[in-house]
Amino acid sequence: MLDLLVNIDVDDSSRAVKFYTEAFGLRVGRRFGDAGVELLGAPVPLYLLVKAAGTLPFAGAPGARSYQRHWTPVHLDFVVQDIHAALARAQAAGAICEGQVHEHAWGKLALLADPWGNGLCLLQFVGRGYDQLVEGSGVRDEAADGA
Repeated sequence: MLDLLVNIDVDDSSRAVKFYTEAFGLRVGRRFGDAGVELLGAPVPLYLLVKAAGTLPFAGAPGARSYQRHWTPVHLDFVVQDIHAALARAQAAGAICEGQVHEHAWGKLALLADPWGNGLCLLQFVGRGYDQLVEGSGVRDEAADGA
């Protein structure tokens, strides 16, 4: 089985720990000196890696790190039981809500940004959740079926 780790660049470790623990109920695991912090409490560990604004992420990168709001095709979705309570908690911790809560057949969605410009979503599933989008009455697990 493959393990998954989530890494988020931040410019202020203390502020990032405060945000992610208050907004999402994560807890500090290990600390790596001034370089980073491990957060636990989600299905995968989240690592806050301290990187100064203006530094290059790799040699020859087309741009330097910026902690203004930016778009990337990868973002985090936090599944919650009560989207309105979770949204209030995230905003109180410093998240920026980017519109109204959207309702879909599968549940509710709120679009947010963290204080470092990363996109985040809150999801509250209802009924069959994403299975609601699949044709038929349910989802066939091909791995379990031996297919």
